[in-house]
Amino acid sequence: MAHGKRYRAAREQVEEGVRYAIDQAVDLVKQSATAKFDESVDAAFRLGVDPKQADHMVRGALSLPHGSGKTVRVVVFAEGDAAREALDAGADEVGADELINKINDGWVDFDKAIAVRNMMAKVGRLGRVLGPRGLMPNPKTGSVVGPEQVAQAVREVKGGRIDFKVDKAGIVHVSIGKASMEPSQIKDNLMALAAQIVRLKPSTAKGIYVKSVALSSTMGPGVRIDPNEIVRVAGEMR
Repeated sequence: MAHGKRYRAAREQVEEGVRYAIDQAVDLVKQSATAKFDESVDAAFRLGVDPKQADHMVRGALSLPHGSGKTVRVVVFAEGDAAREALDAGADEVGADELINKINDGWVDFDKAIAVRNMMAKVGRLGRVLGPRGLMPNPKTGSVVGPEQVAQAVREVKGGRIDFKVDKAGIVHVSIGKASMEPSQIKDNLMALAAQIVRLKPSTAKGIYVKSVALSSTMGPGVRIDPNEIVRVAGEMR
């Protein structure tokens, strides 16, 4: 694949095979984010797990200390008082049967979905639409809540709560911020994610758990980070 001049210039700043310290990696990623838009900053953790085994599934959610930097469009499946509270908290669209029908007809112009627990029997019918897109509400990620928790859930998602899940290759890949953030903010967000991933280590996982970590901007090259430092610092945060 041919890369443009901007990417090649950024790539020259990153030494191949080198695993950088956290602060160095963050600085390099910010330097390489030279596009005309505010690039996202993504983290990728390659884990020593076998996702085919149910007890090796690493999945969770957390609120980033400095938010994701993204405008998140949130829909909420609720009715009555819970629906009104969701709207007051900033949800972009709230509904019950009419919202379910709208999505079933093909509308998926949103980033996150939250459901009040008693709505899940109906929302379950949207599995084929929302599941492949990673939008299906799930109790494990805090997107299925009681009616008294819906406002807080909306505020957390709008404020930068992220969901993550290890993929078939054993990699957790998630956006943790924007290149316009201060280096300390990107680092804080990265380490909050790292600490959560370390806490979620399956008891049955053997050998090295965090095998590699890389940070990159949307249009920039990946910058490898020393996984030993990541694990050490994450452990100090527990």
